[in-house]
Amino acid sequence: MSLSSRLRPLQDLWRKPKGTLASTWGRTVAAIGDIHGRLDLLDPLLEEVIPVALELDPATRPVMIFLGDYVDRGRASKGVIDRILELGRRDDLEVRALKGNHEQAMLQFLLEDPGFGAVWCGQGGAQTMVSYGVTPPRMETDDKAWEIAREAFAQAVPPEHMAFLAGLELTATYGDYVFVHAGMRPGIPLAAQLERDLLWIRQDFLSATKPFEKVVVHGHTPEKEPFVGPSRIGIDTGAYATGVLTAILLRDTERTLMQAKISRES
Repeated sequence: MSLSSRLRPLQDLWRKPKGTLASTWGRTVAAIGDIHGRLDLLDPLLEEVIPVALELDPATRPVMIFLGDYVDRGRASKGVIDRILELGRRDDLEVRALKGNHEQAMLQFLLEDPGFGAVWCGQGGAQTMVSYGVTPPRMETDDKAWEIAREAFAQAVPPEHMAFLAGLELTATYGDYVFVHAGMRPGIPLAAQLERDLLWIRQDFLSATKPFEKVVVHGHTPEKEPFVGPSRIGIDTGAYATGVLTAILLRDTERTLMQAKISRES
């Protein structure tokens, strides 16, 4: 594999009518879509995004927002969480990590229901367990085998990672933008949104025609290209399958898309 097309800046993607431009109100905010264990894409994307964000905002710490789904499907879920924790220790960045439905599933297996392991592993959790050095049992094994696997997995996940997962946020708001994993229920105020919708909603949100309180920046639903519309910006480009990880850099009313892409050569 070779790394190519690491960045694709796209300026002035969409703007509201004159006088009502969506703005971050002076903050520089970089949001990164669903990573799903693709540390090989996250690292080169960060190498490009962070210096640009720091240059744009030398006086105030730029904000790095991760939109959830750090784990499952890709090979390096543990490494992805390690990298986000490492960024959070920097003095020159503010890091906000949001909860995705795959983190919810991982926690359900670890903390609530060992029997959920087969469902979770079928959705990519098997790769997550392997990244922590644990071999998942066969899908058709009994509850006792999943309980043993859960115990081994719980021992393998570092306390710092458990604290990270437990502390994930549901939303982050900067200026005229709200950042969530999946989206929002139309017609419901932001403060009254349910966690399930913030983590799981798809069609009801994607097909909404009326504007939300703020422009919604989200992941969860993969698309071939980032979607930029009047009410929402979707930046999940299916990194685990496509080899394309997308970020959007916001500064006042300006918007720039950046991508890391790994292409397979024949």
